Amino acid sequence: MIDQSFPLLPEKELKQLETSLNFFHVEELKDIALKLSLPKKSKKGALIHRIVHFLRTGDTKSDSEIPTISCAKRGQEYPLTSNTLILKGAYKNDLATRLFFKKLIGTYFHFTAFGIDWVNERWLEGNPPTYQEFADMWIKEYTRRKEEGSQPKHEWAYINLAQKFMKEHPNGSKKDLLEAWDRTRKKNLEIAHEILEKALRG
Repeated sequence: MIDQSFPLLPEKELKQLETSLNFFHVEELKDIALKLSLPKKSKKGALIHRIVHFLRTGDTKSDSEIPTISCAKRGQEYPLTSNTLILKGAYKNDLATRLFFKKLIGTYFHFTAFGIDWVNERWLEGNPPTYQEFADMWIKEYTRRKEEGSQPKHEWAYINLAQKFMKEHPNGSKKDLLEAWDRTRKKNLEIAHEILEKALRG
């Protein structure tokens, strides 16, 4: 479908596209991936990266595969102990795991995106952590974020917009926020579609 040299767009437009794609829903991103003949099974952030990476390089990059060493073996038990490895297929974000982490970390523990991301990174590296290693990491990162603050992921466009809106409009209503979101999302969808059409036209 696309037969020309890469990148298909100037870097400035690629960066704008990446920003605007954060305002798309996952199903909308999957439609774009399908039009570009790219794998569409993935999370939002990975889909955005895949689309922009393709337009920049021509590489139909898919998600990295988690190596066998990071996966649970069928039929084997993995008890909740501090020295047990956290393995894909055995680890669960369930009540039993949450209560166990509360024992290791404290009653303030809760499942977080940074915790899930960290475990996934360790799995991809082929270096699955123990529950104690996860607990140590979580305490350190939770403390840092509490002291320094943290920024939501770029693909969490609504949360980022809501935080900015509430800071700039402390007396704004929920209706005002939703209207601001609708305007901003519509504008970014229009920008992204215009840039994508340019790439497809060549």
